[in-house]
Amino acid sequence: MFERFTEEAREVVQNAQEEARRLRHRQIGTEHLLLAMAEAAEGPGSQALRDRGLDPADLRRRVVGVVGPPAGELDPQALATLGIDLDEVRRVTEASFGPGALDARGDKPAPPGHIPFSKRAKKVLELSLREALRLGHKHIGGGHILLGLIREGEGLAAQVLVDAGADLAGLRDDVIRRISAEAA
Repeated sequence: MFERFTEEAREVVQNAQEEARRLRHRQIGTEHLLLAMAEAAEGPGSQALRDRGLDPADLRRRVVGVVGPPAGELDPQALATLGIDLDEVRRVTEASFGPGALDARGDKPAPPGHIPFSKRAKKVLELSLREALRLGHKHIGGGHILLGLIREGEGLAAQVLVDAGADLAGLRDDVIRRISAEAA
């Protein structure tokens, strides 16, 4: 199937792997595909997300809000709810123990090399192929991956999009319109 991927789609998949690595996850999930799509420079999917006001930083914040920060990172918002000012704690600690004293040590990073796809992410890629075929395309582009995310509809990516105020049906129509215009 990957032989049908355009350069844009391959980049989304590679960047999804990096998103999983950055969050220290052991599998690439739908959320990583969404974050990679939102960060993509060009393409019908990333353009549709941006034009609908779906900001990559906000989407990342929403994903981290569900899955939590990478292992070993302190969560300033959670600490603030307990009345702890992380910046002040960091300042005092570093004054006593030196710069980086609160940085995580010994955390197990995501494994180097290939990170496998979750079942839902595999389903999204399968659905992206089906979307491409349904539209009469012989290739799978980034927009098709976004269509697969929307069609799958139950993963964290779809949840985050809905929580961010996205109209999934409208977003789907917008992506199909952009893909069709690009193919013409």
